[in-house]
Amino acid sequence: MKLELSDKSQLFSCTEIPDVFFTEYMPSMNGNFLKVYLYVLFLAKHNKDVKINDLSKRLAIPYPDVEEALQYLMEQNLLIKLPEGYSVTNIQELELTKLYSPKITSSPEDIEKTHQNQYRAQAIENINTLFFQGVMNTTWYNDIDFWFNKYGFDEQVMLALFGYCFDKKAMTRGYIQTVADAWASHQIKNFNDLEAYELKQDKLHILSKDIGKKLRRTITAFDEELIRKWSEEFNYDINIIELALKASTSTTNASLNYFDKILTDWHEKGLNTVEEIETYKQSQKDKTKKIKQIEKRIPEFSYTQSTFDNLDSLYDN
Repeated sequence: MKLELSDKSQLFSCTEIPDVFFTEYMPSMNGNFLKVYLYVLFLAKHNKDVKINDLSKRLAIPYPDVEEALQYLMEQNLLIKLPEGYSVTNIQELELTKLYSPKITSSPEDIEKTHQNQYRAQAIENINTLFFQGVMNTTWYNDIDFWFNKYGFDEQVMLALFGYCFDKKAMTRGYIQTVADAWASHQIKNFNDLEAYELKQDKLHILSKDIGKKLRRTITAFDEELIRKWSEEFNYDINIIELALKASTSTTNASLNYFDKILTDWHEKGLNTVEEIETYKQSQKDKTKKIKQIEKRIPEFSYTQSTFDNLDSLYDN
């Protein structure tokens, strides 16, 4: 049977081979196996019939060697023997099946695992299509599967993880894992967790920017961690934080550690509103005023600062 295509068809057509073929299959093939596979792939694309004897003549390979090549390709699952010929396997689907091969079982746990693998497989293929233009190296499949198991992310979070890194133009394993570690540290598992985290991040960014503007300085990553504590742990908003920032009028180049001591003191005293803090500050001023009055009436009276809380002097302004 005629195997050739017209010159025009051959000139303008292409036979595509996934990159995974070059990384996972070609290195172990000898020359004859490779020639047979490539030519069979070319013929299959055009739905051509072929006989072993035709391959032998066309490729100038001895008949027994062609048979050996076909047997090897079947052992590698690159070809599937049919009643009347062969079917060329989709290599990308083959590699995906290796990672997510469902078990035939009636166990509810195994059924659930199979469904999970199917969702994961679809998520990985979406990652391949959206962020690797369909040519993702096979090593990424193992990495993504490992991250699924390590972090417990659902499929939407994994897609969001790659989307975030893609937008940052940082599609490296190191950066992706760094972001994944950060998300996991904030107990992110599903998309609702991620949305809540992003809302907190937006709030933190706005608060940090506002504080930096009021202090006329650049907020560092270390500063942001302190601000995160004030916002998320203490539940203090900018109105309360600003009360602490005003204490810098009596301190030159005050660091955020200085303000952290004030805010931590308020938090430990259970002061949660502007009104409560203002009342507390006024009580501290009244206390200091009374002490000064006593000093004037009794000159010989002396005291040390250790008599009072170390932070009391902060409210004397």
